[in-house]
Amino acid sequence: MTLINKQIAIVGGGPGGLTLARLLQLKGVHVKVYERDIDENARTQGSPLDLHDSSGLAALRKAHLLDEFRNNYLLGADKTTITNEKAVVYFSDHDTKQLENFGNQHFRPEIDRGVLRKILLNSLQPDSIVWNSHFLSMEKQGEGWTLHFENGKSVYADVVIGADGANSKIRPYITDITSFYTGIMMLEGNVHNAEMAIPQVASVLRGGKIMAFGNKKDILLGQKANRVVGFYISFKADENWLSKCGLDFSNKTQLLEWFKNEYSDWSEIWDELIKKSEMPLIPRPIQCMPLAQTWKASPNLTIIGDAAHVMPPFAGEGVNMAMLDALELSESLTSGQNKTWQEAIAFYEINMRKRASLMAKESLENGERMHSENALTTMLNFFSGHTPD
Repeated sequence: MTLINKQIAIVGGGPGGLTLARLLQLKGVHVKVYERDIDENARTQGSPLDLHDSSGLAALRKAHLLDEFRNNYLLGADKTTITNEKAVVYFSDHDTKQLENFGNQHFRPEIDRGVLRKILLNSLQPDSIVWNSHFLSMEKQGEGWTLHFENGKSVYADVVIGADGANSKIRPYITDITSFYTGIMMLEGNVHNAEMAIPQVASVLRGGKIMAFGNKKDILLGQKANRVVGFYISFKADENWLSKCGLDFSNKTQLLEWFKNEYSDWSEIWDELIKKSEMPLIPRPIQCMPLAQTWKASPNLTIIGDAAHVMPPFAGEGVNMAMLDALELSESLTSGQNKTWQEAIAFYEINMRKRASLMAKESLENGERMHSENALTTMLNFFSGHTPD
């Protein structure tokens, strides 16, 4: 089995897809990444990413990009502050946590998602990314696939790898198993020039992260690059909440009124987030794949990242699992230990589903803890053993 002189199509240019492209190119494999964005600046990237030593950072080490990461990560952004709904601080590791501790399994350095994407893009061979390639469909052609895109173009690939996220259009060619709604809704926003725009919140954030808990609701914030702060307003909601809430997520006045009502017991300092946020806020219904999913391996088609195992963000494992997928799939396809592509893909998928299931279970459980009546006490015990008065 060899991938040399074969055409590999990766659909989706997020961290998982780009990491896989880099790792395969280092092995001499011909790879094209088909990304729906018009270019790398087409949209604002999401929240900062904390990379873990045995997964995200392991993939970067194998990709020979750890030095680039170390030159660009957000120093101190992994420092955590925990407050209640009144913004009273109960825990902070800002004065005790070591700034840089690479090689320690508990060190989880943060990097802006857009910065990581740029590092990965710059590491690829010229013309590796085919922008403005919104995948529509594909059909088998000989021993490979013909892929069709919204722009009218079609391409042939010997092997197709779906890295196209939670709403993957590649996944249905592999399995009809779909994700389920976890009962948690998030509203995502960004505040630019945060120190000036939201001074009270920024004084608590201190360039790191805030987790605020109260009355079964959360607000989660994190420092991003270029003085931007990203935040999530997180709460339990019915699965039909989006269609029934009547909110215009571009209407700041309406959103502020909704927030003051739903978060009525919370300090007014949190109002700054909506008052100064870019519009629109982005609703994020939190999904998860079934923990026991399985399917028969294809000889030339597979999926990685959220396409394979979307999970809640409450363990920080999503992007790390995607990058570990990329590392393990690249090794399986190029190691020479498997006689056929199907054997290589099956070996990767069996291991991927097993570890992703464990991480998804942890994420689901954390989500319930973080939106429980005793969330503050529970999370303080987790971080420090300290309990509130």
